[in-house]
Amino acid sequence: VQLQASGGGPVQAGGSLRLSCAASGSIDSINVMGWYRQAPGKQREFVANINSGGSTSYLGSVKGRFIISRDNGKNTVYLQMNSLKPEDTATYYCKYTLRGIYEYWGQGTQVTVSS
Repeated sequence: VQLQASGGGPVQAGGSLRLSCAASGSIDSINVMGWYRQAPGKQREFVANINSGGSTSYLGSVKGRFIISRDNGKNTVYLQMNSLKPEDTATYYCKYTLRGIYEYWGQGTQVTVSS
């Protein structure tokens, strides 16, 4: 499985960005797609995920601001990020989990929120 992430960039606090991650290769209908982030000097943390049935989970600090969605026909997951804060600055990585066993990571996309 290959993952191609895009959509990061610089944005001012209060602004919005939408990240996309397209999966290709040995795609399976039973999967979870999600986003993690890693800020400088910090460990990578879970941000949000969505399973193939559409159920979602979010990191507490992004609830109400970020929305994860997916297009199963395009094997793509999106992360709509609104009301961005400087503390959201990080490299964002998409992750594809196949049948709960195999994990694949995309290349990171940088999000920089200035105050």
